[in-house]
Amino acid sequence: MTTRTETRSPAPHVADSHDVIRVRGARVNNLADVDVELPKRRLTVFTGISGSGKSSLVFGTIAAESQRMINETYSAFLQGFMPTLARPDVDLLDGLTTAIIVDQERMGANARSTVGTATDTGALLRILFSRLGQPHIGSPQAFSFNVASISGAGAVTMERGGRTVKERRDFAVVGGMCPRCEGMGSVTDFDRSQLYDDSKSLAEGALTIPGYSMDGWYGRIFMGSGFLDPDKPIRDYSKRELDNLLYREPTKVKVDNVNVTYEGLIPRIQKSFLSKDREAMQPHIRAFVDRAVTFTDCPECGGTRLSEAARSSKIDGISIADASAMQISDLAEWVRGLDKPGVAPLLTALSDTLDSFVEIGLGYLSLDRPAGTLSGGEAQRTKMIRHLGSSLTDVTYVFDEPTIGLHPHDIERMNNLLLRLRDKGNTVLVVEHKPETIAIADHVVDLGPGAGTAGGTICFEGSVESLRTSDTLTGRHLDDRAALKDSVRTATGALEVRGANAHNLRDVDVDIPLGVLVAVTGVAGSGKSSLINGSVSGSDGVVTVDQGAIRGSRRSNPATYTGLLDPIRKAFAKANGVKPALFSANSEGACPSCNGAGVVYLDLAMMAGVATTCEECEGKRFQSSVLEHRLGGRDISEVLGMSVAEAERFFGEGEARTPAAHKILRRLDDVGLGYLSLGQPLTTLSGGERQRLKLATHMGDKGGVYILDEPTTGLHLADVEHLLALLDRLVDSGKSVIVIEHHQAVMAHADWIIDLGPGAGHDGGKVVFEGTPADLVAARSTLTGEHLAAYVGATAG
Repeated sequence: MTTRTETRSPAPHVADSHDVIRVRGARVNNLADVDVELPKRRLTVFTGISGSGKSSLVFGTIAAESQRMINETYSAFLQGFMPTLARPDVDLLDGLTTAIIVDQERMGANARSTVGTATDTGALLRILFSRLGQPHIGSPQAFSFNVASISGAGAVTMERGGRTVKERRDFAVVGGMCPRCEGMGSVTDFDRSQLYDDSKSLAEGALTIPGYSMDGWYGRIFMGSGFLDPDKPIRDYSKRELDNLLYREPTKVKVDNVNVTYEGLIPRIQKSFLSKDREAMQPHIRAFVDRAVTFTDCPECGGTRLSEAARSSKIDGISIADASAMQISDLAEWVRGLDKPGVAPLLTALSDTLDSFVEIGLGYLSLDRPAGTLSGGEAQRTKMIRHLGSSLTDVTYVFDEPTIGLHPHDIERMNNLLLRLRDKGNTVLVVEHKPETIAIADHVVDLGPGAGTAGGTICFEGSVESLRTSDTLTGRHLDDRAALKDSVRTATGALEVRGANAHNLRDVDVDIPLGVLVAVTGVAGSGKSSLINGSVSGSDGVVTVDQGAIRGSRRSNPATYTGLLDPIRKAFAKANGVKPALFSANSEGACPSCNGAGVVYLDLAMMAGVATTCEECEGKRFQSSVLEHRLGGRDISEVLGMSVAEAERFFGEGEARTPAAHKILRRLDDVGLGYLSLGQPLTTLSGGERQRLKLATHMGDKGGVYILDEPTTGLHLADVEHLLALLDRLVDSGKSVIVIEHHQAVMAHADWIIDLGPGAGHDGGKVVFEGTPADLVAARSTLTGEHLAAYVGATAG
């Protein structure tokens, strides 16, 4: 008897069924009960206009919940030291994997933070020099500019065998910090006339430092310390009194029956203001520091931040200071040339990291470059470095517009990196506006249809081809191409730049035409920002709108940031015969129960804090007596709840007509922020919204020349047209507009192009083309010319 065996394909294993990330009922920020399924181990791109809810879905829901759940795996003790994360407002999240977030936030702008310290490359280099450097000077910390050399001796008391024993001990720490500049690389010199008015006494308000008023706490410490005569003009101080005012070491004193520390002005300013990177300072603090402090390279270490001993130890004639100052692409070559079998694993790790820099298009940086000077795009790519060589798989990588700050030539490289991460078996989620990156997606999720309250729904899910034929805003604009202009404007003059040599520029001479729209182009690292920020910004009549992040707490909103609240408060005060301070939720008008926040926060230690709407003011933030005062039939909380477009109509006519407020609202509407509500916290705005809010604020500045650093950041394809129309309006009103930009639509629309290159770092720094966009396309002599020709060629075809 024969038996027949049938060959059947085995049933799929149950573990293989979890191949999607499921989101049900997401309501974070403006999301309207969103349901979506995302394929794992694929590249999914999220599109939609700025403010449509992309970041709320990707970062605020999926990535936030993944990170929260990972944090919950640690002990309660450890969680107490970690940031507390609230559970996103969502019904169901299923199929999540570990999320690694690579966002656009600027890197920590600490004055001691460099590219080397931020990426751990500096640590590897220090180990290398501590092992191979001749003469040998000590452990890796002997090469660290953040560790000071100290030594000491003394008696220590300890219990041993039931007896108390005293022993003499001494210790020494060898650090690499330059003792003169304390590892900062620069020494500071203070202009005393900017610190105080020596014709006045302290009581008369002699101190002119921001935050040092005599009514405030600092003023009370100086007045009541007993070291200074508060009624004597500073010019009449004795040498000892002046030393106490400026340089006294921290000393405990009693002021108004409170124990406080008195410290001289200069060490106090160095600790409070100068410990931050200049980029991280608030605008009024930055203006004060620029006026009062001059920075010069430290004469002892030559700006390298390192002690003489650290600079004396060398490998093949190269010190760690020389290695840190090299362009990373050159440093990678040097490391590869070291044949030292004893440290082979270290050399391999260092080479791999440095090669990742080059591969990602950052080979032009050096390890001693301050982290605060990196652009948003450079910071984001620097954060990517540590993930490129990772052996982890089945991870969700979340990117926020990774093509920001990238020339079309570099976008190709970035696309390859994203595909490589996917091909290793990872889920890659990308929020993006650039059609070149949307084109490589396996799956597209389009949010909209509008922004703010008009967005938050999914308009489309599917392939890129289906998106093209869909009738969504993104689908209609995906193949948009701006054409070259038939005629360009004629310059009314020129801004002459001569011998520019900041960073990698090589004595550049260029005439920047005035009265027209000028685009400054070139690959990342070619010297565009060095040319414009180093030679044009800061001049009289020049208004610069850079990529610096808007800083604001949850109490800050578009009305406070733009200065719009001042004319509104005055209009309310005038109409009701009361003082303006009543109409500020941060001042006298605040609800006493929630201090004007609108919500009451309950801290639950390592659990996520709970925010509940204030019962007394019902989230309106103001006292009930303030809400009785009206303007045009509306109270102040109703006005802050209006959208920009609604408020523009409200303050433009009738009883509430307020020209000063109307002017600011017009500018906000001009930059495409008509949908924002006036009282929306700044912390909830997307990157693109913040950039445009900044642009709207600066449009009110008095100046003839506007410099915009990548204004298309965070803009949807449909919004780029509005931006071009806004730039045209600025130029037609008599302004000169200089745009540092990679977006081909802006290049095509410009009247004049200045192209830098030909490469990045020491391969760049030269002007390779000056002329009209049409001439650049015709010549095709540069990388920018080739990509622009291909871009406008799509229209011709």
